[in-house]
Order: sequence, then structure tokens, then C-alpha cells
Amino acid sequence: MTRVAVLGSGSWGTTFAIVLADAGAKVTLWGRDPAVCAEIAEGHRNSRYLGSTVLPDTIDASPDAGSVLADAEVVVLAVPSQTLRQNLAAWRPLLPRSAPVVSLMKGVEHGTHLRMSEVVRNVAGIGEDRVVVVSGPNLAREIAQRQPTASVVASADADAAELVAQACSAPYFRPYTHTDVVGVELGGAVKNVIALAVGVAEGMGLGDNTKATIITRGLAETARLGAALGADPVTLAGLAGLGDLVATCASPLSRNRTVGVALGQGLDLEQAVAAAKHTAEGLTSCGPILRLARAHGVDMPITEQVVALVVGQGRLPLGEVAARLLERPRKPEGL
Repeated sequence: MTRVAVLGSGSWGTTFAIVLADAGAKVTLWGRDPAVCAEIAEGHRNSRYLGSTVLPDTIDASPDAGSVLADAEVVVLAVPSQTLRQNLAAWRPLLPRSAPVVSLMKGVEHGTHLRMSEVVRNVAGIGEDRVVVVSGPNLAREIAQRQPTASVVASADADAAELVAQACSAPYFRPYTHTDVVGVELGGAVKNVIALAVGVAEGMGLGDNTKATIITRGLAETARLGAALGADPVTLAGLAGLGDLVATCASPLSRNRTVGVALGQGLDLEQAVAAAKHTAEGLTSCGPILRLARAHGVDMPITEQVVALVVGQGRLPLGEVAARLLERPRKPEGL
């Protein structure tokens, strides 16, 4: 039985722990809140994030990172992207020497514009052969209910990707392995920004033509950035690109879409965030993604307008955002 430490007891961290446990692993969760950890360990629930969902008996939890990481064969990181550096710096002395480190996070870091796997390598001081990323259509609530889905497990080391894929291969969760870490991470990060834009359109009462246009051109933005950073274009047409984009933009379970809908209905940013209840990574990653794109000469007009809306604290007139996009010079369709 594989021993897995999951650092982060939010909705996706807890859900991935369910997947691992159902795949046969012995899982221990770390959480900052002792009350949440106690509920997981003793009551087999995480009601704050997953309601009445019953967790497998093979999941334990503790607020003590040292005990959670002791003897772990795989380490999974599931904290908000902008807190990763600080958390991982504290955990670095506790990390098992040879365990793969898995990133579930979908974002780009403020200031450095690093992808999450790059932050892991930088802070933990480990080689790219030990870093693994997981991304795809990952709406936590559906997966926690054991609804079928698939995801991509990527690492520069194919053996590391295969090890993690085996550890999370459950009857309802099918992992596909890949070595294109850049493409998998960018697909997961940028889709949150595009989902904000789709949510705004929904909140404004705009129809499916508008939303389909945003999704399609959002995928083109992601592909342009991926090409500039060396990603395989095929990756972004797959589960970690198009698949994750469609799920996040279309589902009312998506936090980023939910925030966008609230903004489109006229709420200010603070009210919109409160409506989502939990972290919407697109809000914190849109700025770093845009700056990363500009550093590589990549045009990302939808991302640019999302940043303008967020930086404006939700006060930038929505009609002005739409006009900026529609008034752009026409050009042949393509990337």
C-alpha cells in the first residue's frame, strides 16, 4: 500500500485524497485548521468543503506536517498557488528524500511569473525528475461523488509520472501520463482566467454564441502562450487543455465562473469573491499570466480585459470590456 501525504485539506486536496484512497493508497492529509483535521480523522468528513461526503477510512489527517510527511512515498501539494512558496519553505526540511512531489495547483506565481512546478523545484531544491503535475477536468464535487473523469499526470521523468498515475488510478478516475509539464500547467492556469470571462458573459445575460467565442479564443490565447514557452500544441487540445477549459467554463461548480457571473451581474469584486466562498485562482493568477505573456511577446486580449476588470476591483464598466475586445482589428482566424 502506497503511503501518500497530501498537504492541503481544501476541496481539491481532500477530493484527490479520496481518489488516492479508492485506488488503494494509505493517505494522510495536512490541514492548517485542527478542527477540520479532527473531523476528517474521526468523522470521515470534510463538511466545510465537501458537505456530507463520506471519506474512506484509509484517510487520516493532522495539523502536524512532520507527522504527515514521515515515511511518505508520494507527497501531494494542494494549497492555494500564491501560498505555495511560503508553505513549501517550511516543509522543505521534512520532505522525504526520494518521494515524487505532486502539484495539484493551477496558477502562476506573483512577482516571479513561475509555474507551480518551477516554484516547487526552486523552493524544495529538487530536480525536475521528482516533480509531477496533475491537471484536467477536475471539478472536485463531482469527483468526490465518484463520477467518471480523466486527468493528465505529467513529469519530465516518465517513470515518476507512471508511479503517480498508478497511485491515483481509481475505477472512476483515469489518469493519462505525459512528459509535457509546460503544456499541462499552462492549460490548468489559463483556463481559470477564461472561465472568469465566460462567467462575466453569463452574468450579463449574454448567450451561448458569446460564451463559445470566449472559450474558443481563450484556447487560442493559451495555445499561443504555450507555443512561446515550448509546450506541445497537442497537449492543449487534450484533457489538460480543452477538457479542463470546457469543464471550468461551463459548470456552475466552477469557482472562477461563479465569480465571473457575480461580476457580470454588477457585484463588486469583494462581493463576487464572497459569492464563490472558496479560492478562485483566476483572480490571483490573471496578472502574472498576462505579465508572463507580455515578457514573451504573446497577445492575450481576453486575459488582458480580465486583468483590467480585476485590477479595477470590478468597477470597470462591463460594456467597456466587451467593446475593447470587439473593436480589435480583424485578422484571419487561427492562433
